[in-house]
Amino acid sequence: MASRAPVATGRLMLGIRKWYYGMCGFNKLGLMRDDTIEEDSDVKQALSRLPENELNNRVFRIKRALDLNMKQQILPKDQWMKFEEDISYLSPYLNEVIRERKEIEEWTKK
Repeated sequence: MASRAPVATGRLMLGIRKWYYGMCGFNKLGLMRDDTIEEDSDVKQALSRLPENELNNRVFRIKRALDLNMKQQILPKDQWMKFEEDISYLSPYLNEVIRERKEIEEWTKK
């Protein structure tokens, strides 16, 4: 019985994550989770490292979301971003930029 608890907890957490993802609303505009990250210097550096087609896709999604928001509309349900399809395309680049920045800060302290 004790071995089943983590599995049940994992399924419960996945259900909660999917529910929260749907409640956030950005998926109804066709945005991915990484499209909603606030742009600071680290994010801008990570964006400059993205492949061109991925950056173009991001710009398209953001422009479409802004247009829909101005019209106070959402996409048809079949075009909503699904939880399973939402990949973290920016996070690997962002983690690398943050790691490099911290490494530089450590070197400048010495």
